[in-house]
Formats: sequence, structure tokens, C-alpha cells
Amino acid sequence: MKILLVTGKLAEPLVRKYGKDCDVFVAPVSVAAFLTPKLIAHYLKKAGIKSEDHDLILIPGLVRGSAQIIEDELGIPTFKGPKYAFDLPQVLKALREGFKLSKEVPADDLFQRDALKKVEDIKNKTKNKVYIKRALKKPYNFLIGNLPVGFDFPHRILAEIVDAPELSVDETVDKAVYYLESGADIIDIGMVSGETNLEFIEVIPEVRDALRERGYDVPVSFDSLNTKEIERALDYADLFLSIDESNLEEIVIEKPVVLIPTNQKKGFFPRDPHERVEFLEMLKEKAIDLGYKRIIPDLILEHIPNLARSITAFQLYRERNPDDVLLAGVGNVVELIDADSVGINAVMAGFAKELKISLLLTTEVSPKCRGAVKELRRALDMMLFDMPKDLGFDLLILKEKRSEKVEYEIKSPIIKAKEKEVKLEDIYFRISTKKGKIWVIAHRGSEQILTIVGEEPNAIIDTILEHFQISPRHAFYLGRELERAKTALKLKRSYIQEVELFKEFY
Repeated sequence: MKILLVTGKLAEPLVRKYGKDCDVFVAPVSVAAFLTPKLIAHYLKKAGIKSEDHDLILIPGLVRGSAQIIEDELGIPTFKGPKYAFDLPQVLKALREGFKLSKEVPADDLFQRDALKKVEDIKNKTKNKVYIKRALKKPYNFLIGNLPVGFDFPHRILAEIVDAPELSVDETVDKAVYYLESGADIIDIGMVSGETNLEFIEVIPEVRDALRERGYDVPVSFDSLNTKEIERALDYADLFLSIDESNLEEIVIEKPVVLIPTNQKKGFFPRDPHERVEFLEMLKEKAIDLGYKRIIPDLILEHIPNLARSITAFQLYRERNPDDVLLAGVGNVVELIDADSVGINAVMAGFAKELKISLLLTTEVSPKCRGAVKELRRALDMMLFDMPKDLGFDLLILKEKRSEKVEYEIKSPIIKAKEKEVKLEDIYFRISTKKGKIWVIAHRGSEQILTIVGEEPNAIIDTILEHFQISPRHAFYLGRELERAKTALKLKRSYIQEVELFKEFY
């Protein structure tokens, strides 16, 4: 297949480097993103490119508009390549293996869509009624409410609403919807430790009805060690956390329960992995004898410096009990270390895959864990593949997968940048973020004269320039701050005007 790659002058060296065995056409523009399909067609026709010269044309992914215009003009199939030249080898390889490119969507975006479609295909298979009926006949698959869980189904996320009785019904529903939209499968109602809140339990049906009205008919789990609370919630929840030696005999139910190796009343918790496993196995046998129908063991995932021993306990238990459906509370690990949650969630998802832990409990209590449910869902989706690498989607947020430096030849005089004293203007702006948007309040003195709200820095700065006369320096300043505000929103960080988003590390 004879392929023609179109680029601009600046990217030419990279395109030639990564587009091996392809012809390269360099348009008379510096930056390829400034090209349009109509311009490309014009330049190619002017250069005498004919339909018999090439089998296919790839234009830069950053070019706006459809490549169909070029194909119509030259009679050569034309598609969008990747946005960046260093992704060309992957695109060319996929193309030669039959991957279908788009005339409107950049190739790297297509790869992500293709990978995520494969994830959905896997999940959709497990939603088939015939598949579910057959799978539920196996001992390691069962239902929690209406949700099938177990080895033949994807990992399920329980998202805990911590101290739920302190919230109103509307706040509880909003939090649940946020978790479900982030990828949670089960909503966990976390009660307040050391208290008895029977009144709140009575509104759980109201919460479930509100969720159904918003399109979410999902299981609800109940997290409490308080016997009175558990007894009151028996008709309202589908799964019960946390049953241990202290309340095992007080509550015998047919609904699934999570069994933990503790005695909370006595303050007993085996530290040694072997002792923990043996103690939990003893509790499980006792629970079966008492009449419990479905038991989900949880060895308790501890935070550092005890993480290794708790993982060892999970591994030992799995080796001795290969058919048990397990739960692990990964939120405990994520919350109790001052490191970005993205990577930790990915490692926890890998741990769950290796040891076939079907249920993962997490939450988003502290600001550093905002988005943890969505991160864990993406990580678990990555674990559906044999190797969570080069999938087309990832969890790389602050670091890049590939690095390529572009150097420009300097032919002009060089001057050193110097900052000048800024002259104060009569108009100034206060920038903040709220509810996923950027808010800009224009002041004259102490008076607020206009508030602009939007999501895109370009739209906001254009609106400011439409209403106010400001200096170029002021416009540059606003552009910088608006872009930082946008970055803060993307990363779910707080934004304060003129305060750096990130601390210096490297």
C-alpha cells in the first residue's frame, strides 16, 4: 500500500522519522494544524498529485473538517491520521492490519474508542440473559439484588456514602447518582460509627425510589456493625457489611453478607496472615452452620505499613479457597497515603485481577480522592485485557506515555525576556471555579459590574474583550489564569487566582 502523509514544515522531520516507507508531502505552512481539507486539496492538486500515485492519503489529526473534501477532489481515499507524529507507527501498523480509519475523527481518538468498545463488548456479553442464567448455576456466581457478581462477571465497585445519616435524602441521592455516573455498580450506605440512627434507615426506600426515578435500579449495601441498625435495614438493603464474630450469631439472614476476620466488641484482629485466614475460615464455617446462605469473605486490606501482610492474607485465602467470591476495601489504601490516587487505584485493580477479587469497596472522602470511583472503574476496565498497556486508553494524567522533543532552528536575533512594571488599570477581574465552570467577576473599584461564566478560556476571553478595553499584557495574564482554572477543573483540583496549581517536585 502506497501511503502519502501530509504535514507542515515544522513537523516534517518527525513525520519522515515515524512515517517510514511512506511518501511525505510538506504543505507550504509552518504548522500542520493550520491547514484545512480545502487547502490541502489545493496544495496537492497544485503539486500534481494524481489518483494513480497513491493508494491512500493521511492528513494530520489536528486538521479541522472532513477529509472527504480531499478524496472528492483527488479521487484518492483520504483519512485522518494521528494528532501527533510519534503515533504514526501504531496507526500505520493498524491500518495495514485492516483497522478502519475515519475522515472526521483523528486516528488516536479512534483507537481509544475501539478499545473502549471492546470493553463494552465484554461487559455486554455478561449482560445477556442466557449467559447470566447459565453462569448463575456455578457456585462462584450469584446475585446481589438484581446484579450478577462472581468470576464470570466484571469486577463490581461498591461506592460508599460515608456517614450517610448526616446527609439529607436529596444529598444522599445526589451522591449516589454521582458515584453511579462515575462507574459504581452498588451504592453502599455507610452508617456513623458509634451511633444508632434508626430514623435514617427508614428513608432508604425513599432513596432507592428516587434513584429508580433517575434511571438507576441498582443494589444497595448497608455498612454497619450495629445490630439494631442491621436488623432495621434487613428489608431495605441487598448486601450487608460488616459481619464479624461479635454479631455473627445475632443476625442470621439469607441475603449476602460480607464476613470480616475481627471481633469488634473485643477489639480482636489477627495480624499474622496465616492466623487471619484461619480465623476467617472458622467464622465462615460457623456462619454456614448458623444458616447464612451467601458469604463474601473480606480479609481486610490494610494501609501502609501493613499493606503487604494483608495482601499476603488475601493470597493465602485464595489459594485455600479457590471458589470463594471475595471483597476488598481499596479506599482505605488510597485515602491513607499522600500520593496521587490514580496510580494507586490502578495497582489495586491489578491486585484484584490477580487474586480474583470480585467486589471492590471505595469512597471519595478527602479532596485528594476526588474522582477515585471513576479512576477505579477505568483501571478495572484496563484489567479486562491480558496486559494493561498500549490499549488505546489509559490512566496517565500528569505523565506522558511517549516523549518527543521538537527543536526549531534559530535564525533570528535573540533577546533576553525582561519583565516591566505593570500599570494598574481601572478594570480588574476575579476568577474562580464552581460546579464545573469558570466564573469571572469584573470589578471597577469595589463595584461588581459584570460576571462572565463559561467552560472554555477562549470563549471567556473573547467575551471579556467584547465588553472591556484592556491592555495586551492584561489579556495575556487573563489567558494564563483562565487556562490554569480550566486545568484545575479537569483534574478536580481547587483553583485560587495567582496561586500555582502544582508544587515543584522534579
